[in-house]
This record gives sequence, structure tokens and C-alpha cells, in this order.
Amino acid sequence: MPLTLPPLSLYVHIPWCVQKCPYCDFNSHAQPEVIPEKAYIASLLDDLRQDLKYAQGRSLSSIFIGGGTPSLFSAAGIASLLDGIEAMLPFANNIEITLEANPGTFEAERFAGFQKAGVNRLSIGVQSLQQQQLKRLGRIHNPQQAREAAELAGKLPLNSFNLDLMHGLPDQTTAQAMDDLDGIIALNPPHISWYQLTIEPNTLFASQPPQLPDDDTLWDIYQLGHEKLKTAGYEQYEVSAYGKPGHRGQHNLNYWRFGDYLGIGCGAHGKITLPQQNTILRTEKVKHPRGYLDLTRPYLYREWQVPDQERVFEFFMNQLRLVEPAQKSDFTAYTGLPLADAEKVLAAAMQKGLLEDNDQHWVTTARGRLYLNAILADLVEV
Repeated sequence: MPLTLPPLSLYVHIPWCVQKCPYCDFNSHAQPEVIPEKAYIASLLDDLRQDLKYAQGRSLSSIFIGGGTPSLFSAAGIASLLDGIEAMLPFANNIEITLEANPGTFEAERFAGFQKAGVNRLSIGVQSLQQQQLKRLGRIHNPQQAREAAELAGKLPLNSFNLDLMHGLPDQTTAQAMDDLDGIIALNPPHISWYQLTIEPNTLFASQPPQLPDDDTLWDIYQLGHEKLKTAGYEQYEVSAYGKPGHRGQHNLNYWRFGDYLGIGCGAHGKITLPQQNTILRTEKVKHPRGYLDLTRPYLYREWQVPDQERVFEFFMNQLRLVEPAQKSDFTAYTGLPLADAEKVLAAAMQKGLLEDNDQHWVTTARGRLYLNAILADLVEV
């Protein structure tokens, strides 16, 4: 079946942080004494220039500047970056441009500058409003700085902003998790990313594991927190994403709907549909800043075609995170595969009552949303 071009987004990776958090498995590096901001922005734009062939006439529906800590860059630098991107690729009229930011005072003072530079959505990494937990998580801000950053974002003429909050933290009780969530809700952000701390390989927490809450406590936290968010007017539209009406994160939605995205910057990944070759391509850029900034080397570390079976898994790995149904027409359009390939791998989940087939789409049941990992495990085993 012929592949259809999905919407196109852009991910920009800025790799530096003040310090590495013990739970973080992202490609981040301790900042040097002087961040090579201008040189890195020049490389980002050169990297994008080499990927322009993959746009195939599409405009950008969203841009996400992540890291690392992108808010370590100056507002002037972000403006230069966005101007350079727009000079090469047209922006959709309603483009969402998100920048990840830390709530420390140094970064928060730049928020207005980022907005003037063209950023219309901030994603602020609060993680907790309890000083002891922030210290254990390796965060450099305090609870008051987090509140002030959220209040500042709320006063800016942004389209939206997001607050990140973790639960299931070391030795966290249900009451403590709910206090954190109450504190975030009181700040009235349009969007909340509320997700459970997981121990990832190759992190400090993996080598020195903290004592995390038991499964019963985690279940209580999820149930109580979900109802609390719902009562406060937040709609859950993805496993860990809650937005007020009209404030869903468009960039992540494009990931979960199996859209395309260019990835520029250290270790950035991209996913590109090539209809004429009947191919879906994955790209990965050089991970280390020194290698990425070495103009004698290519930015591209590797690229590979996604085999048919992996297309099936990747489509559902992303789509089933959403509360909305997975449309059968999207499966055939964006994977280029027949429905029979999907039905084969979904059979076990439907037999277990985790998924339903509703003629035009598949949808996770209430039980299925609680056991998403079980559905994905079945897909891998087929």
C-alpha cells in the first residue's frame, strides 16, 4: 500500500545542563565554563539544511527545543535559531513552538525574552514542590523558584505552558504525592505532565537505587491523582499528559500519532516517511557536543530503514499511549501495511479485554490503559 506523508515537526536538542540529574537517561552533558552558543546554533542550522530534502514540501506544525536545559541559552540565541529555521522551512499558521526550561531564577528571568523570540509554549521541569525530594532528584531549584517560574509563565502572552511533575519518588507517601499535585494544580497551568519516576539503565539511580514506593502505594497515588486532575478540569489525553480544553501538546501528539519529525542537535532522532521509496527512515545524529561541533565530521551518526514488523510495533507503541482511538485508516496510510498485519498482533490484547475493535478504529479499554505494557509486550512476542 502507498505511504501517506503525515504532518512534520522539528525536534532541536540542546545538550548542556548545570549538572546531571541521577534519574536522567537523556543525552545531556555538564555545561562547560562557556557554552559555545553561537557555534552550536550555526551547527544546528547547518544540520537542518542537510535534512531539508526530507521536508518534501511540508511546513512545520511544531518545534520542540529540548535537552539538556535549553533555557541556559540566551533569548537572542533562541531568536537567531528560530529565525534561521523559518528562513529554511515555512511555519504553519498555528505552529506550536515549545522550549523546555528549568525554574531556577537565572533561567526564569529569560522567559519573557524567549516569548519575544517566538516561543509560544514553555515546558517547565518542576518535578516536585518538596525541597527534600528536589535535592534527592538532583534539581538545582527550590519550591519557591518553581512557583515563581510558573506564575511568570502564566503572566506572559504565551499560547500555553506545561509543568512537569513526578510521582512515585523515593520514600514518597500517597499524602506527599497528593500535596505535590495540589500545589501544581493551584498554580493553574494549562497543561500538566504527571508521570511516575522510573529507574533507567546507565543512570546514577540505576547503580545506586533509591527506595521507591511499593506497588500498592503507586496504585493509590495514580487513582487519587487521576481523579484530582479530572475534578480540577484537566482532561487526560495520554498516559501521563493532562490538559485543559484546547491545551493539548501538539508536538507530542504528532509523535504519538506516528507523524514525521526532523531531529537536529546532539543525539537527536528523526523519523521520516519517503512515499516514493515506500520507506520509513530513522536518523540519529552524533551524540557528543565535541563531535557534533567538529566541522570535519558529518552530523549524521546513522540512519536505517524501519522494517515492516517494526512499523507495526512503533505505530501502536505510540498510538496506544493516547486515550483517543487508533484509526485504522491512519495505520494503513502511515505504515503502508494491510490491516491484517495489525489484526495479527492485536489479537492477544483483544482476547484479554485490553483492546476493542470498533469497525473504524481500535481503542484501549479502561483496563487496557492500566496495562499498556502488557499490550506492548504482546506486540513484541508476535
